[in-house]
Amino acid sequence: MRILGIIPARFASTRFPGKPLVNINGKSMVRRVYDQALKSNSLRDVIVATDDERIFDHVSAFGGQVAMTSPNHKNGTERCGEAINSIDENFDFVVNIQGDEPFVSPKQIDLICSRLNKDVEMATLMKKVTDHNKFTSANCIKVVFDTSYNALYFSRSSIPNFKNSRGDDSFFKHIGVYAYRSDILKRIVLLPPTPLELAESLEQLRWLESGYKIKVFETSEESHSIDTPEDLEHLLENFGLQKTMID
Repeated sequence: MRILGIIPARFASTRFPGKPLVNINGKSMVRRVYDQALKSNSLRDVIVATDDERIFDHVSAFGGQVAMTSPNHKNGTERCGEAINSIDENFDFVVNIQGDEPFVSPKQIDLICSRLNKDVEMATLMKKVTDHNKFTSANCIKVVFDTSYNALYFSRSSIPNFKNSRGDDSFFKHIGVYAYRSDILKRIVLLPPTPLELAESLEQLRWLESGYKIKVFETSEESHSIDTPEDLEHLLENFGLQKTMID
């Protein structure tokens, strides 16, 4: 099975402009993600998909593969869709690796890839959480699923409600690594926004509302996404690292 890893990386982040080029102990964020993806045993190739010449030139300079994409994409999935269409080779699946997770685990990439087959339309990861302080946070995306591990719903709200607590309740948080069958990726990027997606600001709800299935697989490893400069400061403190900016 041929699987391509794509790392969407845009410069003009609203909350953290230029974050792909933040230098973490001598290596940019986007390069850290790229190098982590290369450690996966399952990906045939890895490519960065960007909308900015500074990122394009930086990735090219360190020898990475990079594709220039439109600045008008609203999410990473759309950017992955354009990137796969620009590649001459054929791939069975595309794995969308978040460009703001400099310490993404290659094991998580291998886990999701190991569960892919021709019957899987899309897949993502989840992690069991028992800290109910996180359970109430809108920044922690929750997922519920059926007995076949098909996602039923993703939400920023507390789902399930745990009306009858047993003392051992747990919930599952979403880990934002996506795998798409290539033909499915080309279809979902054409879908219009849907009411639940707009209500929750979660793009995966568009796919569910449109009748597509998303498999969810459990990982025991944590993810560390960086949405704001404060997120980065907190992460660097935990890892004992420092940051500067790439010129």
